[in-house]
Amino acid sequence: MKKVIIIGAGLGGLVAGNLLVKKGHEVTIFESHTMPGGYVAGFHRKGFYFESGTLSLEGMPTVIKVMEDLGLSGRVEFVRQKLRMVANEFDAVPECLDDFKKLMYDAFPEEKSSMDAYFSEVDGMCKAMKPSGKPMPFVYDELKQAAEMASLIASGMGFLKVMKKYEGVTVSEFTERFFKKGSRAYLILNRVGYPDMPAWLLGMAMTSFYTDYWTVKNGMQYWSDRLAERFKIQGGKLRLGMNVDLIITHNEKALGVSANGEDYYADYVISASDYKKTFLTLLDNKSLIPPQSLEKIKNAAVSEGVFTVYLGLNIPNEELGQIMKVPHVLVYDESPDCDIYNPNDGDYFEKVAISLYSLSLVNPAHAPDGKSSLMIQALCPHKWMENWGGGDRKRYLELKNKVKETLIRKASAIIPDLREKIEISDAATPLTYEKFTRNTDGATSAWSWNPKKKFYDSIFKTNVRTPVKNLFIGSCWASQLGGIPGALGAAYECVKLIK
Repeated sequence: MKKVIIIGAGLGGLVAGNLLVKKGHEVTIFESHTMPGGYVAGFHRKGFYFESGTLSLEGMPTVIKVMEDLGLSGRVEFVRQKLRMVANEFDAVPECLDDFKKLMYDAFPEEKSSMDAYFSEVDGMCKAMKPSGKPMPFVYDELKQAAEMASLIASGMGFLKVMKKYEGVTVSEFTERFFKKGSRAYLILNRVGYPDMPAWLLGMAMTSFYTDYWTVKNGMQYWSDRLAERFKIQGGKLRLGMNVDLIITHNEKALGVSANGEDYYADYVISASDYKKTFLTLLDNKSLIPPQSLEKIKNAAVSEGVFTVYLGLNIPNEELGQIMKVPHVLVYDESPDCDIYNPNDGDYFEKVAISLYSLSLVNPAHAPDGKSSLMIQALCPHKWMENWGGGDRKRYLELKNKVKETLIRKASAIIPDLREKIEISDAATPLTYEKFTRNTDGATSAWSWNPKKKFYDSIFKTNVRTPVKNLFIGSCWASQLGGIPGALGAAYECVKLIK
């Protein structure tokens, strides 16, 4: 039996903790927040429930296998997501990729030849990257994992060819090959996935969206609570409200952590948290990391953050459902001069596309009787307006309120007289997300998805090992694409290294 300390009770930390206690290890998870979950979490406000991070997930065969491994099969209900797409040119809920293609052809008949060329390439990507319907190899033991990986590679030669063909090409660059930059067709198709993500991921993104796009019926916090509950039942210790100040090392080896002024020792430390903060802030001896590596960590780009408006509405679900049609609505009203890489554009939120999401339409229990809920989100430039006011609290609140009101006004194009329907309201900036999740700049999926800014050389490898002996990375930051699959992969890989 080994003593293991895990920093962070996000998805990676909770899954790693459960797997380790199941193997008989003594595990303590330290979480700075008062509830578990990290980005897989939510909160209640006057009877309304809201997601505080992740809204949806993919890779359901893998998630199902993980829940089986943890003894939680059937304890959490996952439901399919649909997306309504609204623009000046269309308003529809496509059920499959063919529906989306027809939508685009009908909306832009003058772009037929460009659409033909674009979708010819995308169709090839989709064919090459069609999901196998099987769990990802990392959820198996070493022997089975090697066999599954070999099978995946053998059946994925088309996938590798697509990757090679578009190596280093962003979605923006790919889309511009077919449509004039700034045109309406360009702006809509360029919105697939993360900004400037690798072009070769288009096929995977489009295929997964229509076949493997899910959420948790009872809310993401419910999922994290079940994981935390299972961890404690098996004997694990969950220390909430415990802020880790330092990772303690000696002779190039992690020995434990200092939390809330006390030292705790273990055989292994898993940092299931932000990679940058792990090494730039928490590690007690920075000389253990080569100076060049520290500089790389410091300057590495992270994924974009979001601004979220949380609204409790005084209209019933039935009425909101008739207006929204489905819980998730994407409004393609982005301006050609909207630049997510310009932090100094004070009018950025007037120009950016927004999404609307109602949890009470997923599950009426997420709002009081006769009422409904709404979240409005927009992607943000990093450190917008001197990082939201340059530390001036008054300026921060002014900017936060200005953006909140802007997004409410924009959402009124879908929900008429929205302002008059609001009973409660709140908002979260990237700084809010950073405060509660500790993710640098409120990053929503760890490292930047831009292939020109990648941190890891390999897009596939899960990098849990660190230069410090017995210190592992057990969060989504262990992989380039991060997200829920990245967090799960890191958890499993850490567990395999602790014998």
